[in-house]
Amino acid sequence: MPTRPSRQQNALELLLEKAGAQGYLSMDDIFESFPDAARDSGRLSALLASLKRRGIDALDPDDDDASRNPAADSASDRPRPVEDVISSEDPISIYLKEMSHVPLLCMEEEFALAVRIEEGRAARTRLERRGPRNVKERRALEALIADGQDARDRLIKSNTRLVVSIAKRYMGNGIAFLDLIQEGNLGLMKAVEKYDYHRGFRFSTYATWWIRQSITRAIADQSRTIRLPVHMADRLRVLFKKQRELEQTLGRQPTIEELAAALDLPVRKVQWTLKVSWQPLSLESPVNDEEEAEFGQFIEDESATAPMQSAYLSMLRSKLSKLLDELPLREAQVLRWRFGLNDGNEYTLEEVGQKFGLTRERIRQIESNALRHLRHPRKTRELKEYL
Repeated sequence: MPTRPSRQQNALELLLEKAGAQGYLSMDDIFESFPDAARDSGRLSALLASLKRRGIDALDPDDDDASRNPAADSASDRPRPVEDVISSEDPISIYLKEMSHVPLLCMEEEFALAVRIEEGRAARTRLERRGPRNVKERRALEALIADGQDARDRLIKSNTRLVVSIAKRYMGNGIAFLDLIQEGNLGLMKAVEKYDYHRGFRFSTYATWWIRQSITRAIADQSRTIRLPVHMADRLRVLFKKQRELEQTLGRQPTIEELAAALDLPVRKVQWTLKVSWQPLSLESPVNDEEEAEFGQFIEDESATAPMQSAYLSMLRSKLSKLLDELPLREAQVLRWRFGLNDGNEYTLEEVGQKFGLTRERIRQIESNALRHLRHPRKTRELKEYL
């Protein structure tokens, strides 16, 4: 028996057990058990349909808190809404207030709107392909198209709170909250185009995938200097989520080995994934609140000479210059050209000979004589401290 189907069956059985124990299933539960469903809308649709046949509906993010804990309706137990922590004059707050006035839809209303959208598409296709037989038929088709567009607009507007609810989970990832909402709205509109009400699950449940996909792709494309593939960004989110869970359980930061065991991954793969999460740091980043110094000012230039070495070379150069000044002028000049003490370049015997108008052999004799003078015990004593 192939291994892959049995793993999927085991994952489905565990998911059903979780649904029985919790009394509900969230989209996060589904994505955690079936990571491929988070990247494949067709896979998600099939999975939702399979759960639907078993009498299990996935909760929408907007419904999670109320369904899990009905007693949490008191103001002290509920988390503060995003609009409470944002200025009332902020564009986000204005947008959220406007969307809060749009009523939510029940399943029957979603299906009814989906039927109208489908009829509008069919009417548009018929109008474009065959054309109307008469004016009356044209007007009827145009009315269906307009009604389908109205149904589409209402389905989108009624689920904007779903977009906000999902976008809140991705705050702090390097993209402004309003931009996250905008990306989520693009995913919502894509979901309207792809939704198939014949499969029996709610639109809001299906739209969750497209909204998440649009937001996570935007984060992967825009939030980092070095772009990460979407699947790697998903893997990082799973890793950090498990890391937070272990911190709460253990009361401390989990080790790499503990994290790898919890994720059922090799230690080296977890280490590599954590390295991928590192963000580049600008050399111009300020190191304090006053911005008087930049990070790059504290990084060692490995190509530069160390101060001690620079002082040592300066003193040695000065001592050599004094010793060479004691030699005859031509001998001193030959050594300076031969050993690069003039311009840093070392010259061959022939090249030095051309400068002095002498043969290569004669330059060799002058160099040999000059080195013999430098090997005098008095002169070597002065250079020993640099050796």
